[in-house]
Amino acid sequence: MPDLFSPLTLRSGAVLPNRVAKAAMEEGIAGAEQAPDGRTVELYRRWGAGGTGLLITGNVMVHAEALTGPGAIVLDARSPLQPFRAWADAAKENGASVWMQISHPGRQIQKDMPGVVWAPSAKPVDLGSALSNRFATPVAMTVPQIRATIARFATTARRAEEAGFDGVEVHAAHGYLLSQFLSPLVNTRTDEWGGSLENRARLLLEIVRAIRAEVAPDFAVAVKLNSADFQRGGFDATDAQAVIAMLAPLGVDLVEVSGGSYESPAMTGRATGQADAGATRPAADGRPGDARSVAREAYFLELAADLAVSSEIPLMLTGGITRRETAEAVLAENVAVVGIGTALSVTPDLPARWRAGNGTVGALRPVTWKNKPLASMTSMAQVRYQLRRMAVGKEPRPGVLPALALVRDLVVVRRALGRYRRWLADRPADGAALTAVGVASGE
Repeated sequence: MPDLFSPLTLRSGAVLPNRVAKAAMEEGIAGAEQAPDGRTVELYRRWGAGGTGLLITGNVMVHAEALTGPGAIVLDARSPLQPFRAWADAAKENGASVWMQISHPGRQIQKDMPGVVWAPSAKPVDLGSALSNRFATPVAMTVPQIRATIARFATTARRAEEAGFDGVEVHAAHGYLLSQFLSPLVNTRTDEWGGSLENRARLLLEIVRAIRAEVAPDFAVAVKLNSADFQRGGFDATDAQAVIAMLAPLGVDLVEVSGGSYESPAMTGRATGQADAGATRPAADGRPGDARSVAREAYFLELAADLAVSSEIPLMLTGGITRRETAEAVLAENVAVVGIGTALSVTPDLPARWRAGNGTVGALRPVTWKNKPLASMTSMAQVRYQLRRMAVGKEPRPGVLPALALVRDLVVVRRALGRYRRWLADRPADGAALTAVGVASGE
C-alpha cells in the first residue's frame, strides 16, 4: 500500500506531491465578470498551505448562460484570464497541484436563473412536490447545441492551461449535464446521443477527446464519475465500470468516483441505505474491527474498490472522509487518491495535521431533517458558510446552526442573482460569440 504522503506520477507525466486531494466544493463567491477575485485567491492560498497535494476547484462553468448558481465562476472564450492566473498562482505557491473542475449543470438550474436550461431530454428534476417547482423545465438539446457544448469544454480547458492550472476535471457526476446524458432515466433520446450506454457516453468521450486535442500532453485530464446514481433503473456500477474502460484509451489521468444527484443526494451521505454501504466489508488486511466506521465515512468505498479491480485508470474516492485511518483504508483498496471535501471546509490544514500526528478535525452540526433533498441543500449551505468565512481571512465556524447557514446562503444567492442578471444582460448574445469562434454549427 502506498504511503498517504508519497508522490503519484500520472499517465500524462504530471506528478501529484501526495495522495490527498481537496475535492471540489462550489464556492459561490464569483466576483466581477463571474471571475475569481481576492476572496477565491485567499481561500485557495490557505488550502494550498495546508498540506494537500492536489486542489480541485469548485465548479467552473463552461457556458455563461447555464450556471449551477449565480455565484458560480465562468471561464469561456471571453473571460479575463488575469483573475484565473492569480487563483492558480495562490493555490500552487506552497507546492500543491491545482486542477480546475469544469462543468455544465444541464437541467439542474433553478427557475429564477436567466439563460438556458438544457438536458438530453425534456425531463425535469423531480424532488417531490415541495421542491421540484424550484427548478426550471429543461428543453431537449439539439445536435448543434451538443456540438457547441463539446467546444465549450475544450475552450475552457485550454484557457485553464493558459492561466497556469495543472489540469482539469470534467464533471460527469452528481446529476449535471454529462451525468444526465449517461443516465437512462434522464436520457431517453433515440439518436446517436441516447439509447445504448455507448451512445449515452458519447458526449463525455467526445469532450475528453476535444480537450486532449487542445492541451499539452503533460496537462492532466481527469473525469468525475458516479459509481452509481442510487436511483432504480439509473446509471449503476456496471455502467461505471464500462465507461471507465471507454475512457482508458483517451489519455485520462484519473477518475474520481462519487455518486448521486440532486434527486438522490448520495454525495452528502443521504441516499437511501447509503450510510450502511459496505458496512460488512472487512478491512483490507482482513480485520473486521473498523470496517463499519470506515464505511460510514467513505460512502462509496465498496463500489470504488470493486471498480479499481478492473480499472486501467487510477481512481480517486471522495465522500465523507475525515480520519487518516479511513484515508489509509481507502488506499489499501487500490484507490490511488483520497478526496477530502467537507472536512477541509472546517479544518483547512487537515493533511498537515495528519502528517504531524494530530488528527483533530472540526465537524459541522448534523442535519437530521427527514426531507433528504432539503437536508442536502442545507448541508451544502453549511459548507459554503465556512468557505465564505475563510475567503475573507476568518476562521471556520463549524457550530453554525444549519437553518441559519441556509438562510444566510439564500440571502447571498439572492444578491448574487441580481449581479449575474445584470452581467449576462450586458454581454453579447452567446450565439453570436460562438459564431465568432466557429462553433455555433458544430464545427
